[in-house]
Amino acid sequence: MKEDLKKRTKNFALAVIEMTKIIPKISVGFILMGQIVKSSTSIGANYRSALRGCSKAEFI
Repeated sequence: MKEDLKKRTKNFALAVIEMTKIIPKISVGFILMGQIVKSSTSIGANYRSALRGCSKAEFI
């Protein structure tokens, strides 16, 4: 299950990054792209960080 969720979060982030290519290249678009990419990639990063926790308290 751990590997499945790692793979799914990575695929999600890659899909979102691919989706941002259709956002218009204007100032507001760049701001939105940055926020969308940061939030979509943080899901996987937070999950991987939680997996590295040694105790239940660190996981939480």
